[in-house]
Amino acid sequence: MTTLPPALHLTTVDSEDTVRIEITGDLDYDHAGHLLDEVTAQLGSRPHLTDLHLHCAGVGTVDSTGLSVLLMIRRRTTAVGARLHLDDRTAMLDRLLDITGTLEYLTETPPPAAAPSHQHGTEPLMTKGTAQADRPTGPDSTT
Repeated sequence: MTTLPPALHLTTVDSEDTVRIEITGDLDYDHAGHLLDEVTAQLGSRPHLTDLHLHCAGVGTVDSTGLSVLLMIRRRTTAVGARLHLDDRTAMLDRLLDITGTLEYLTETPPPAAAPSHQHGTEPLMTKGTAQADRPTGPDSTT
């Protein structure tokens, strides 16, 4: 008898500025794309979204594809100015994020949006002379 892996079930609860997605099942090669699709749809349809909560208590196995999707979700939420929350993480998920060095990245408050780059035709903040003065002149140089 062949046992199929549990399907991924997503339950979305939303308000004007917050979305909560409850995840039940595995975030793996076969299923993680469904979560990414749902998050992408939510981010696209809510321009004033400030917080995205992923409720992770029901998460089973997370493989490299699932981890990649979580990282992509973090990049997308940061890009639109929303904060990602990984709520009620399982011990197994915490261990995976800790081992891979992604726990802090996925759970920290994102930095404020980067300042716009200088406009075309304006002088950059650092001049050539300043940059040259700070560089060593050779491999054994101390000045």
